[in-house]
Formats: sequence, C-alpha cells, structure tokens
Amino acid sequence: MMRRRTTLASCTALALAMGATACGGGEVTAGGGDKALGGQTLTVAGVWSGSEQKNFQKVLDAFGEETGAKVQFVSTGDNVSTVVGSKIEGGNAPDVVMVPQVGVLKQFAKKGWLKPLSKKTEQSVDTNYADVWKKYGSVEGSLYGLYFKAAHKSTVWYSPDALDQAGVKTPKTYKEMLKAGGTVSDSGLAAFSVAGQDGWTLTDWFENIYLSQAGPEKYDKLAAHKIKWTDPSVVEALTTLGKLFKDEQLIAGGRKEALSTDFPGSVEKVFGPEPQAGMVYEGDFVAGVAKDQFGKKIGQDADFFPFPAVDGGKAPVVSGGDAAVALKDGKNQKGAMKLLEYLATPEAAAVWAEAGGFLSPNKKLDLAEYGDDVTRETAKSLVGAGNSVRFDMSDQAPASFGGTKGMGEWKLLQDFLRDPSDPKATAQRLEAAAAKADKG
Repeated sequence: MMRRRTTLASCTALALAMGATACGGGEVTAGGGDKALGGQTLTVAGVWSGSEQKNFQKVLDAFGEETGAKVQFVSTGDNVSTVVGSKIEGGNAPDVVMVPQVGVLKQFAKKGWLKPLSKKTEQSVDTNYADVWKKYGSVEGSLYGLYFKAAHKSTVWYSPDALDQAGVKTPKTYKEMLKAGGTVSDSGLAAFSVAGQDGWTLTDWFENIYLSQAGPEKYDKLAAHKIKWTDPSVVEALTTLGKLFKDEQLIAGGRKEALSTDFPGSVEKVFGPEPQAGMVYEGDFVAGVAKDQFGKKIGQDADFFPFPAVDGGKAPVVSGGDAAVALKDGKNQKGAMKLLEYLATPEAAAVWAEAGGFLSPNKKLDLAEYGDDVTRETAKSLVGAGNSVRFDMSDQAPASFGGTKGMGEWKLLQDFLRDPSDPKATAQRLEAAAAKADKG
C-alpha cells in the first residue's frame, strides 16, 4: 500500500504512545520499521465483511509493511463466539480476535481464553483513551481488550434530495421524525429502510428509544439486568418502537421485506441506484457503505441528523466498539502483542480514518485524518462526550442473549418486527431469555 505521512500532532502522540523519539520530519513507522516479525504469519478474526473488512485489511497491511509480518483476516460472521470457540477446540485458534460485544469479551476472559494486554498497550490506553473504554475492555481488574474501532450509534442517515423533495427538514424529536417520515412516504418513497434480517440493528433502535425515554439511570440498570425486562419502562419503549413497525407505509417494503433486508441492503435502499426510502437508522458506519459501495459524497449526497429525543427526554448518545484481544492458544503470541501495541497508536487509526466508515476512540488521533467534515463532526461528538456516552446495551449482555444470531434479544426483536401488536408479551419473552442467559 502507499506509505502515508502523519501530521505533526499524530507523530508526537505516536512517539508518546510507543516510547519513540524518531519523529523528526520523517514518516512514523509501526514497530520502528525493523521487520522484527519478518516471515511470520498472524491470523485475525472478526465479524467484518465487505468494505469494513477491506479497510481493516489496509490497517493490517500497514502493520505488515513495517514489521514484515503477513496478517490474514478471517471473517466469522455474527456468531463470533461460536466460531472462535470451534477454532480453539480444533487447534486452529486465531492470534487476535476483534470482539464486537462487551459480553463476548467477558465470556472469553472467564473461559481463560485471553492474555492480558502488554504494559505498553495499557499505557497507551491510559494516555490516549477516555476511562470508559478501559472499563469495557477490562474483566476483574485486568485489561484484555483494546477498543480500536468505535461506533456512534445515535445517527439517522438520510438522502438530502429525498427530504428536499418531500419538503421536510431534519427533525429534532422522535415525534417530528415520524411525522416527517409520513410526509416522505406521501412523496413516493418509504420513510425508513429497516435492516430486520440483522437482529443487532433492531436492538440499536430499542436502545436509543429506551435511553432517551427512560433515562440513563434506568438504562444502566437494564444493561446490568438489575431491573427486569418486564419493567414498565421497557414496555413503554417497545410500544414506542412498535408504532413505527406497525405503520407499513413508513418501512420500505413493509415488515416482511424488512425482515429479509440485511444492513448493507438497508443502506442500498436509501443510497443505491434505485432508492426505495429516504432514511436509514444506524451508526456512523453507514457512511462507509454509502461512500465505498455507492459512490456517495458524505455531507452532500448522504448526511445524518442525531437520533432525536423521545417524549421530552434528552437526545441519546449510544456507542459501541470492536475490541482487539489476544488468544492464549494463538500460535504467534509475540506477533499478537505487537499488533495490539500498534492498534493502540494514532497511526493505526489514521489508516482507516482516511479510508472512511470509521471512528476511533483514540483522543490523540488528529481529526484532520478523517476524510470529510461529517465524519469529523461525528468523531468530535463521540470523543468529546468522554465518559458520558452509554455503551450499546446488547453488547454488554451475555452473548446468548445480546449477541447471537437466531437467539435472545436479536430473535425476539425480529419477532416483534414481524408482529408488534403485543409489547408486554415481548417484554416477558425478553426477560425469560435474559434470565436464562444469566444462568448459563
């Protein structure tokens, strides 16, 4: 890949993070560029596919260019816990896993699968990250996970042309958003493209509504399962979400088609060659798909507004992230630790930031490294929120409840999309599944 220069700010931050002093006007290199891992191979597993996998490979290639290592990425699909467990049992464990859920990270640590991160990486985290990221990467006081990629999951993406043609402005409240959606539908396009085939997108819908409507204290309690899913606040949030799901004209193709639409497909329905909807709710990573797959100019052809406040609450800020962990059974322990040390630097984050569809929780990454103003504003909002953001609730749950395809919250919210007529019954099913996961 093309070698890239870093800004002076990035160079200085990298020197601090890596203990290096050789920034004097030249290029900053991972591992000092000494090819210390020449001839060695590392395997990294994660859920990414498509443009995300392609852009992460650029980061791995940058590491390989400087260290001499060859790094292979293996996509696990959504069931990362099951796939990694099978690979460990089969004696083919990856060296590093990009874990997309806090609950899965905790599960891996409790099973004894993980190695604590090196002191060098932990020092970088202490210096370059808000405390919340260390908290979610730690289990019983030991730091196992480095959050390399963050997500701002309180963004609603839209086609400016679609909203302009309908004569509506970006909404400030949830009620205004549904009203604007009705106007967009009347103009010929459905209001929303919903990725119901991917259950995780439905949990994100619920979490934003719940955080704004019920408030952060209730959110924290529900995330820790200190209140039951049958709590009236849960039923109220499901009722609010159900109003959207019930209105067939608001959803592209109706509920049935939404259940067969995956995340990339939901973005295509708004920004693809044959638009079917004016808006799609999901995180900042929508921009990467819109840009890479459909050639949209972010801020011009594709833009976002913050997920609006619900019923007089505050506008929610829900985040998520992918944490890099090193497996004890990996065949290249030294290489794994070197890779994690590299991923903790601003240089590594800058590679993907330049490619797009990415946010870094690393405070030392120069915002100028992002390729457009919209992404810069999103990154500034997320990093600037510090410890006040709330981490994705389903990602904090045990994997069998909050992070497995065809099970738990993912499946039950898909069932709710299919038939949103009984929020109370759905809450009861969610509670039963959460209690079972806790015991398991």
